Formats: sequence, C-alpha cells, structure tokens
Amino acid sequence: MLLLLLFGITITVQAQLIPAPLKMKKSSGVFEIDKNTSLQFSSKNDSLEEMTIYFQKQVKRLSGIQLPVNRTSGKTIKLEIDRNLDLKEEGYKLKISTDRIVISAPTVAGVFYGVQSVLQYFPGIRTNEKITLPAMEITDEPAFAWRGMMLDVSRHFYSVETIKEVLDLMAFYKLNTFHWHLTDNEGWRLEIKKYPKLTSIGAWREEIPGSVFYKVDSTYAEPLSGEPYRYGGYYTQEQAREVVAYAAKRNITVIPEIEMPGHSAAALAAYPEFSCAQPKQDPPGSNLWNDVTDTENMAFNYCAGEEAPFLFLQDVLVEVMDIFSSEYIHIGGDEVDKSYWEKCESCQQRIKQENLKNEKGLQSYFIKRMENFLQENNRKLLGWDEILEGGLAPNATVMSWQGEKGGIAAAKSGHDVVMSPSDPLYFNRYQAGPEGEPQAGPYSINTLKRVYNYKPVPEALNANEAKYVLGSQFAIWTEFISSVEHLEYMLLPRMLAFSEAVWSNSKDKNFTEFTRRLNMGHYTRWKTNGVRFHPEFFEQSEY
Repeated sequence: MLLLLLFGITITVQAQLIPAPLKMKKSSGVFEIDKNTSLQFSSKNDSLEEMTIYFQKQVKRLSGIQLPVNRTSGKTIKLEIDRNLDLKEEGYKLKISTDRIVISAPTVAGVFYGVQSVLQYFPGIRTNEKITLPAMEITDEPAFAWRGMMLDVSRHFYSVETIKEVLDLMAFYKLNTFHWHLTDNEGWRLEIKKYPKLTSIGAWREEIPGSVFYKVDSTYAEPLSGEPYRYGGYYTQEQAREVVAYAAKRNITVIPEIEMPGHSAAALAAYPEFSCAQPKQDPPGSNLWNDVTDTENMAFNYCAGEEAPFLFLQDVLVEVMDIFSSEYIHIGGDEVDKSYWEKCESCQQRIKQENLKNEKGLQSYFIKRMENFLQENNRKLLGWDEILEGGLAPNATVMSWQGEKGGIAAAKSGHDVVMSPSDPLYFNRYQAGPEGEPQAGPYSINTLKRVYNYKPVPEALNANEAKYVLGSQFAIWTEFISSVEHLEYMLLPRMLAFSEAVWSNSKDKNFTEFTRRLNMGHYTRWKTNGVRFHPEFFEQSEY
C-alpha cells in the first residue's frame, strides 16, 4: 500500500530536495541528531508548539531518540516565527550548522515546509544508524499560492486511510490544496443527513467485471462480461471532518466538489424528482460510455426550470459548508448535456421569463444562482471552464481544464484562475505510451518531462492579467484506476515534477538535474516500501 511518507519512508542514500529550493548554499560539516539534541520553539503560538511536538514524534519514530523540548544546553533544533522576514506566507529559512538547526518563517505554514525539507534528509524508518544532516543555508518560498491535486473518488472509491496517505504525500512535496471530487454520475460519496438516499442509493451501483471501455485508438472496446456485483461507498460527515482536520495540520486546504447542474446521475437516481423527465434509474457504472448504460433514458442534469432542485442543492451545500472550512466550494459546471433542457417545458419557460438567449444562458443563470447562495454564506464559487458559457458569474473563479483558453479568457476579464489543463496535467493519462502500460485515458501522453516543463502563466497574459492566475493543479480521474497500487503508479513520479513546476523558480529549472535528484533517494523510498511508480527515469544503478 501507499505508505505514509511523513511517518515511514526508507531512504538508503542522502535525499535531495524536491521541489528545489529558491536559494541553497552548502557548507562544510554535518549536524548529528543524538541524545544531546533538543527541540526549541520561540513562541507561545499553539500551532508552533504543535509543530514542535509533531517534529519530535518524527524524530522518535525514525531514530528512537526522544528529543527534549526547550532544554537550554547542547545542540538544538529551533522552530521560530519571524514576521520580519521578507518572504511569502509559506516561505521559510533553514540554517544547519554542526551544532544548531534553525527553521524560521513568517507563518506556521512556512515552518511546516521548512520541517518537510529537513525530513527529506532523514531516513524514513529506524535503522539504528547515525542521522546526520548536511550543513547548509536555504531561503525558500513558493512561486504560486495554489499548488493542488484533484482526486476523483466517484468512479472509484478510496478509503479514508488512503486519502490520508495521499495528503501525506502532498505535504511532503509541498502541495497545499486537495480538490476532493465527491460526486458524479457514478457515485455520490458524502453523507447528507437531510437527504439520506444520496448515500443509501446514490453511493452504490452495479459493476460488470471485464474489459475497460477504451482501446488504444480511442474506439469502444468489446462488450463487458462477467457477473455483476454491487460496488460503492461513501464518507460519513465525521470521516470528512477527520480528513479536513488531518489536512489542515499539513497546511492543506480540502475543497469539496459537488457537481451541478450536470454529472449528477447518482444524485438523480436517489431523487429523480429533481431532474427534467424524472426517470427512475440506478447510478451508472464506471464504464458509462461503452454503451452498457442506456443514456437516452437516464437523467444527468438537474432541472433548471423548477425551484425544487435549487432548494435541494442549497440544503446540500449548507451541510457541505458545515463540514468544509475552505473559502471555495467547487460546483463542477462542466459537460452539461443541454438536450435535456431543450426538451423540458419548465426549462424553456425559465429561459423566456429570465430573458435568456438559449440553454447556455440557462446554464449561466443556474451557476449565478448558486454563486449568490455561496456568497450569502461567505464562500466563493469555483467551477470548470464551462461556467464561462452564457456569461461568467460575477465573482466566480475558473478552473481551466480544456487547455488554457478558458483560463486566459477569465483572467483577461479580471477573474481568478486555477490552471489545470488536461494536457499535460491529467495524470490518468499515459505517461510514456500505451505499450506495456496499465490502461489509461486515450488522449494526450502526459510525460514526466512535459509535466515538469509546464508553466502555469500562459504567454498570452500580460503582467497585470497574470496576477489573476492563483496557481495550478493536476487531476486524477479514476475511470481506469480502481486500486491504490494503480493510483500510486499514476501519481509517481509526476507529482514531484508538478510540485517543482509550481513551487520552484521556473527560470532555474533543469529537467536533467531534476531526474538526478529523483534518483538520489526518492525512487529508493518508494521501491523499498513497495510503492509503485513509473520507472522510465529510474536508474537501477542506485541499488
């Protein structure tokens, strides 16, 4: 399984930092962690004290040494808040000499990332060998404030333990936003107490084992075979809060996605009265587009002409906002099949009443209503770039996945943007080509190098427009990814290439040097612990 990288990594050679720090100056000598070392923190800040205890636990786990806190003699590792540092909020300074380590930052988040840099030089499990850290000075800060990952748990469900492991992996490589895709056609994954059928019905579906639905040339595969079985799962509200709290301790914000108005077949299987034609249906299987599901007699969209669907979604969002503290709530908004609305008398009446031009205008009306509701509750709406259709909601933030065009348009109109182009940032797609690879999305081949070289700010934006680019995010859609091992394989090492693309100074990036650092400890961690990864740039000589 994917092991907790913060709590259990084996490193047989000295680690090299990923993402690369902004400035790094090596010195002579080493700092040895032993029984004469103590931990110190400079403030009564509860979070900093918690961070010190967290670091103490890691040292204990990895070395067997229980470092005392705030002892006045001997070697020291000091964590401190220094608000006078000329660094971004998540920046830090790290100084290691032979008798002292100091991690200083303007915020606790910065201290946390300084700690992660130190931990990359630690052995990952207790080996009883001496733990020595090279003397150096680092000044570091991220290039972008939004450094994210999206995980789809609708098509395939992952346990809370796996989600925590993913969060640990993100934190170790300085990513700070976890976009949790909780609902889609294939399954509703979050308990909503007012609407229990969302999970009693919408969280479960009939799966058919057999071939996956795409061949290499993107044509449909042969029909599936095998005995159907019940598949699914969901997170209780207590479990979701547990994930949010776990992430927060690792400087990660969890942003929930509740899909609307399309991609909602699972919800409408539970409550068909909120669709246009109101057909009775089951949630479709993960192999939706291989003609197994009769899409003509299913509802995928909420009805935009009636009031009941809006009231339902507002009720859902009230419970979502009670669980998730994130500034943003993601509402999807992508790939809406407007043919349902074209046939619906209520939707057509809404178009006339609101003086809308067409169904694209109706989609804009839908999104704007949901934005108004979120704003009344002090939240911001985030959606895929299709929310531009028919006119963008006044304060919406756009997540651009269909290339960069939508993000460019949004930024030019003064809207915040998160760049997440499917080419090259969809990690459910092939990494080197289909030969010998697990089944993946049949579109672009998103290699490690292409991910590494990605620049979140498009050249089409001038300096003033570029400020609306909050950062970037990669995504993993799980049509083909049903196991943790497969998930690991698709994540690694591309997650590290992405991390360096969004954290490090792009002018100083060098792919050859990056792959050298991968082979100076990172591959070793995964291989020693049985974590799967793509081996293209793995040098066997490291063993």
